Amino acid sequence: MLKTYPKLLVFPLIGGFSGIAFIATLFGGLLLVNAIQDPGVVLYGTLFIAYLVETFVASFFTAALIAATRTVFRSEEPSIRGALAAAWRRKLPLFAWSVVAAVVGVIIRIIESEDNLVAQLLAGVFAVAWSVMTYFVIPVIVFRDPSFSEIFSESATTFKNTWGESIGAIATVDVFSFLLALAGLGLGALTFVATAGTGIQLLAAVVIGGSGFVFGLLVGKALSGVAKTALYVYATESTVPALFDDMNLGTFGGSGGERI
Repeated sequence: MLKTYPKLLVFPLIGGFSGIAFIATLFGGLLLVNAIQDPGVVLYGTLFIAYLVETFVASFFTAALIAATRTVFRSEEPSIRGALAAAWRRKLPLFAWSVVAAVVGVIIRIIESEDNLVAQLLAGVFAVAWSVMTYFVIPVIVFRDPSFSEIFSESATTFKNTWGESIGAIATVDVFSFLLALAGLGLGALTFVATAGTGIQLLAAVVIGGSGFVFGLLVGKALSGVAKTALYVYATESTVPALFDDMNLGTFGGSGGERI
């Protein structure tokens, strides 16, 4: 799909800028928590605003990617403007989801800041459970008009009905993205060796290796959106999307395959 419709990469590329802010916030938050003996409302209020903005931006462009992917599944040419417009029409539920995600993110961060192994393990379990329950939140928002509570219940139900396929898709995309990113770093290392003794050695290695690494992450984000859309269509419409006709989505043992 990405080879046939490379414009799908535009959405994670633009949304990826929010990832830079996320990393800055994450490390900045860690430094602040370590520096302040008694973190208070100001600190966590700042983290909440940062998480809210970052989640909304990332969710918005993920929604656009999912809308464009659904267009491809209908054997139509995706439009960047049309996909962005589709995401914009769902801005209010996307914002509501971002508020909840930001609150949960701050709560997890508060628990993690406790100097207690049990608390940290609890935070990890909670984070995993939250990720599972909300895996299909964006497709639900894009394709349906659910109430606020239904956003989460439908996402959790969809994951339950495709748990095997979803886990398989997550693992496959993560491994593939990691290998691409690793190849980018390897290319940077080769460039560093090949340009030894030149004035541009370090610059060339950083530019080429960094570009390869970012490309791997970019492809991974796009693949994740495509796979999530395909699984959602498979789970809710009992049909295998176009371009997935030669795949058995029930291979991993989810209940969705029983309906095909």
